[in-house]
Amino acid sequence: MAKVIVRTDEAPKALAYSQAVKAGGLVFVSGQGPFDPATGDIVGTTIQEQTAQCLRNIQAVLRAAGSGLDKAVSATFILAEESDFAAMNEEWTKWFPADPPARHGAKLPIRPKGMKISIALVAEA
Repeated sequence: MAKVIVRTDEAPKALAYSQAVKAGGLVFVSGQGPFDPATGDIVGTTIQEQTAQCLRNIQAVLRAAGSGLDKAVSATFILAEESDFAAMNEEWTKWFPADPPARHGAKLPIRPKGMKISIALVAEA
């Protein structure tokens, strides 16, 4: 099965990488930050607002790939601050109320000023 590059204007533009790649029956969504696709600005100041925007961006990429959040199998999140974990998790459960994907995370320095989170995800195609 050949890989297919997924692109959509409904999510932030990818510069040196693909928004997602579809291969082997899966969709691999690149890390999405809390950016408005139209303006490139960070959306929200709280971790909940930024988590929601990351997931909206992922949802748009998955839709372009013919998939959806309900087909998510694995996710990776990066937090700028470990103290944001509980509030991020609170927002996360609104998007995945049942049968959530496997997940792992890390705390790393995130470069864009004001950015609190980045999320990458793998879903069934």
